[in-house]
Amino acid sequence: MNRTRRLATVLAAVSTALALAMGLSSTASAAPTSRLPEDYSFFAGIPYELSHPGGSLPGSNDFSCKPTPAHPRPVVLVHGTGGARTTNWGAYVPMLKNRGYCVFALTYGAIPGLPWPATAVGGMGSIVDSAGQLKRFVDRIRAATGAKTVDIVGHSQGTYMPTYYLKKLGGARYVTKYVSLAPLWHGTGGDLLAPVARFMGQLTNTDAWLPVCNACSQMSPGSAMNDAIWAGGSPYVKGIDYTNISSRYDELVLPYTSGQVPGRPGESVHNIVVQDSCATDYSDHLAIAGSRRAAYLVLNALDPAHPVAVPCVVVPPFTG
Repeated sequence: MNRTRRLATVLAAVSTALALAMGLSSTASAAPTSRLPEDYSFFAGIPYELSHPGGSLPGSNDFSCKPTPAHPRPVVLVHGTGGARTTNWGAYVPMLKNRGYCVFALTYGAIPGLPWPATAVGGMGSIVDSAGQLKRFVDRIRAATGAKTVDIVGHSQGTYMPTYYLKKLGGARYVTKYVSLAPLWHGTGGDLLAPVARFMGQLTNTDAWLPVCNACSQMSPGSAMNDAIWAGGSPYVKGIDYTNISSRYDELVLPYTSGQVPGRPGESVHNIVVQDSCATDYSDHLAIAGSRRAAYLVLNALDPAHPVAVPCVVVPPFTG
């Protein structure tokens, strides 16, 4: 009997040790192994695309990622015209992942049927089709993560196209925060381009009349798409928190104030011009999506309860 008891005690101890070891192993595998290197430059993601054609930046598009109480909403990065999930977001994916966010990025609007590297040149197709791609992507993210809503961070066309998803494809109920880098709510080109856009739209019976880049003509002030963006008299949707981050030196969004539209009563809108807080910030249209200053402004828009200090440093154009 004593031998039996001793054997049972030994077996119980071994079982307990194995269970503890398995638990520790599981905990270790769930914890992040290391921080991703952060490189604040608009071109930080290009080397990865060149070495991993069609891939996703490390830290992004992990559909097993589960949001935490600190960051309960996945962040969806939406690139600009000619961009991709890698090339546009080299500065943002590691920054957000290192801070505990579930980060997702898509390439939308690439011309179909072409091989790489054309597959990494997005934002060229019709905004209607691109918004449909965004809808399917957000639906997949929500299903995988269990999140009820997401936050959107967009650059250039990526600030404009998602509004069609919100207003026309039922996306408004699935977005909480909408952060825009170099937004263009009035389109670009101002009063000079608007009559041309209207004429070409009437002549061709479509606002997607520009060859190769259908979306480019849809971002004109006089386009049918711009009318859709402004449906209801505002580019915004009540219940969504907007932050617009613009640069006075933007050479593609003309005038830059196209992205600084005030909110109406009941709309939550925060407008920021990067030079207002730092005269040595020379960001242009590309640099604003790569600079540390703008990136930290985005962090504060996503999590205003835990703000980070935004440095005032010299920000060169083009690279950021």
